[in-house]
Amino acid sequence: MHERRIPEWLRHAPVPSVRDFGILAGLEAVVRGTLISVFPLIMYRALGDAGLVSASYFAVGILSLLAGLMVPALVRLVPRRWAYSLGAAMFVLAAALAIGGSPASVLAALALNTVAAVTTFVCFNAYVLDYISRVELGKCETSRMFYSALGWTAGPMAGVLLLDWWPPAPFLISGAAALLMLAAFWWMRMGNGKQIARARGPASNPLRYLPRFLEQPRLITGFLFAVIRSAGWWIYVVYLPIFAIEKGLGQELGGILLSVTNACLFGAPLLQRWVQRHSIRLAVRTGFLIVTLCFGGAAALQGWPEVAVGLLMAGSAALILLDICGGLPFLMAVKPSERTEMSAVYSSYRDISGILTPGAAWLVLMVSPLAGIFAAGAAAAAYAALLAGKLHPRLGRKKAEAPSAEDPLPAE
Repeated sequence: MHERRIPEWLRHAPVPSVRDFGILAGLEAVVRGTLISVFPLIMYRALGDAGLVSASYFAVGILSLLAGLMVPALVRLVPRRWAYSLGAAMFVLAAALAIGGSPASVLAALALNTVAAVTTFVCFNAYVLDYISRVELGKCETSRMFYSALGWTAGPMAGVLLLDWWPPAPFLISGAAALLMLAAFWWMRMGNGKQIARARGPASNPLRYLPRFLEQPRLITGFLFAVIRSAGWWIYVVYLPIFAIEKGLGQELGGILLSVTNACLFGAPLLQRWVQRHSIRLAVRTGFLIVTLCFGGAAALQGWPEVAVGLLMAGSAALILLDICGGLPFLMAVKPSERTEMSAVYSSYRDISGILTPGAAWLVLMVSPLAGIFAAGAAAAAYAALLAGKLHPRLGRKKAEAPSAEDPLPAE
């Protein structure tokens, strides 16, 4: 008799690959990209006032920040696979609530969607740090961006057009994509990640692990890159459409330009090869310098709105380069024993920028026209470019030694 063998994939859960993480990120891009241009519109329709919309985003940003910092505590109460699943379920519920259209349901949908994004993001990053080697992180980030390209390219324009055609359509598509993302996650059998034995127990709340973050200059520098990069996207996604409306360029322009810009994501592998041939330091510094020049030029040439919009589009292409390489300084500095905690800290960059950008824009608008926001973004990018000059020149190269404690990073 022939001995019956159990297939290898049933006896041992396969280790998630770079491609698996790319697929998962691509599905999330459909979930979020379809609604990124829709939420501001339905918020304005429901509330009827731009000031109330800004205040709502500010409040949701604070809620999301707190939720992200509490994800490690959640992971200690429930397995990480269930925390990720909860985030995916919140995406579905948010889409269902948004269909209602009332101010209360729209606000609840925005809050749920934002908390879902930060929950899945924390878990996703923790899984990446578990299963992807340090030298493969750049390849993983590129794969994530490439697989996300379709969702972020077609999503914003499709969401706005579908909203006009049949209001529930973009929310049904987003909810269905969230269910597919959840199914793919369970099919990949990522489990709860690798368990690392520690001499001492992990921190049980954000107040205990935030000091560990503040004690590590490399993490602070990487986090600042993420916050400033995200603020640049806030300016492009939120304030460019307002600028276009004020200048008579049309209310659809913002969503169209976002889709056109995100098409650059298909070039992520080419950008990643360029980064590999040079260095992460050069790539990050180049990206922020281009953003500085383009956003600053748009502010200076606000009297020629078509030129200003073109410069902002060029700056957004540099933001995509920063999406590929800007997170690597942080991820490469994370200690294995602090994966979940530092993933939670890192994920808060979205919420920090979501709080700081509207707040700073409100102050700028008190003393200058809308283009002053572009100038403020250019100043922040210039500061990030200065910080990038202090990164280790061999950071991210396969044969380079790990950066030592003597690397020229800021001490504070």
